Amino acid sequence: MPSAVLGVEHSVTGRRWRARVDDERAALALSQRLDCPEVLGRVLAARGVGPDEAAQFLDPRLKQFLPDPAVLQDMDRAAARLADTVMADEMVGIFGDYDVDGATSSALLMRYLDAIGGRATVHIPDRQKEGYGPNAPALVALRDRGAGPVVTVDCGISAFEPLRLASNAGIDVIVLDHHTAEAGLPPAFAVVNPNRLDDTSGLGALAAVGVTFMTIVALNRELRSRGWFSERPEPDLMQWLDIVALGTICDSVPLTGLNRALAAQGLKAMAARANPGLTALSDVGRINERPTAYHAGFILGPRINAGGRIGAPDLGVRLLTTTDADEATSLAMKLDGLNAERQAIEKAVLDAALRAGEEQVGRNCLVLAGEGWHPGVIGIVASRVVERFNRPAFVIALQDGIGKGSGRSLAGVDLGGAVTAARQSGLLVNGGGHPMAAGLTVEQDKLAELSAFLDDRIAAQVAARPATPELGIDGAVAVGAANDDLVRTVERIGPFGVGNAEPRFAVVGARVVRADLVGEKHVRCVLTGGDGSRLQAIAFRAAAQPIGDALLVRGGGDLHIAGHLRMNRWQGRENVQLVIDDVATA
Repeated sequence: MPSAVLGVEHSVTGRRWRARVDDERAALALSQRLDCPEVLGRVLAARGVGPDEAAQFLDPRLKQFLPDPAVLQDMDRAAARLADTVMADEMVGIFGDYDVDGATSSALLMRYLDAIGGRATVHIPDRQKEGYGPNAPALVALRDRGAGPVVTVDCGISAFEPLRLASNAGIDVIVLDHHTAEAGLPPAFAVVNPNRLDDTSGLGALAAVGVTFMTIVALNRELRSRGWFSERPEPDLMQWLDIVALGTICDSVPLTGLNRALAAQGLKAMAARANPGLTALSDVGRINERPTAYHAGFILGPRINAGGRIGAPDLGVRLLTTTDADEATSLAMKLDGLNAERQAIEKAVLDAALRAGEEQVGRNCLVLAGEGWHPGVIGIVASRVVERFNRPAFVIALQDGIGKGSGRSLAGVDLGGAVTAARQSGLLVNGGGHPMAAGLTVEQDKLAELSAFLDDRIAAQVAARPATPELGIDGAVAVGAANDDLVRTVERIGPFGVGNAEPRFAVVGARVVRADLVGEKHVRCVLTGGDGSRLQAIAFRAAAQPIGDALLVRGGGDLHIAGHLRMNRWQGRENVQLVIDDVATA
């Protein structure tokens, strides 16, 4: 095993610091080939980028990555049915999921249909009343509102019974999904899902909004071939990449290949502020700089999610589809208020879940359930539980004998597959997902059996992970070297996310000269190096935790501090800030 970075075998959080780059020679060769700083070569090499694809990686263009949509199974059939619908002036029904991926997928399809002269009506289910995925009454209601075919976006691949009932009612359902599929497919007119077992497109990493974008590309081509645009303008599909980028980033799919191009070009479109809803939400979130994946994932996404999480499921779609600036501002403010309410609810559930997690230490999969836990925050809480215990976790809200749960995983542990197996074994009312995240509905009296099943199902995958949690480090720098030039060099590698982790540096031999609490949970500090240089830093949610304790010690010795270097832009001023992930004694 290679030596730990800076000799850190156990940080204050118990993690071993591991160098992300395996081949120093490859890193040097990359920097020489690109005529760029060595640190850029190191970061690219650590992400498996070779010399031949480096230039394309740094400047991803959609035309280089976008394939013929027909490579997806059933795509031509879906596009033809939708084209028939548009040309017959028939309405398209849209059934969308209530998260960001579902909201952006629904909004993308609605905006396209509106732009080409089509008609659409949408239904976003109430999380508490309807649960996850299509339900027959809602599908029939869409038909009764005048819809011909109904498109399910970001859901439907496991909705066997609702889609059977819809088919019996004469409804053509087109499934646009990306979640794990089984050998058998639901009875639908068309099922477009790159994770179908018979799909050979190689596009399994797409979020649902990516699948939806591929669908409007195919539909646009089909309508063009039929002469639909001979008397009306053909829309520029690139104008909606801001919506595509938002859903792609927030769904935590790998930002590689086509996803990387969609995100990179979509963030550029977002910077143009052409979508009134996203513009209003950016203003409410006080984004006063060029948007990045961080802004999409941590400022815009949570606010859109808040509507679906705590009782106003259609607000996100309405925000993303409105063309009225005043309405956009009103909707954005409502979502911002709901997000604040969500944060308070989340804190209460998280505290309870962490206490319950302490009783399951040592298990492969934590299954935590509680009466009265709000189902709208369980996904976020599950992520926090995974961070704390370094184990895949489900957080389940119980009500009237039924549990609605959300799970989050670790790299290398397929949670979606485990949930599908549990459903096939009769342990779940419903459930599905993908490797890193899953959802389920379970009867309360089957919780113990489900917990044992999941614990056994993923045991081998958990055992294959390193015994000591590791933290990847891209390089070590002195306090004085953590400067503007380094940050701007690293920013060239964005957008960051799953599959392209934001570079993390270890700031060597730093001393804390000032530290204080910000709010109730964050620790803000100033670091200094041996040459007197200074660096601002912040550790989020670190109060009363090992990292916060280490930073707040007065007169403590030198520390190695790992984190992400970012430009902090506020009121026209810029300065480099270290967002702290871990601390070790120097």
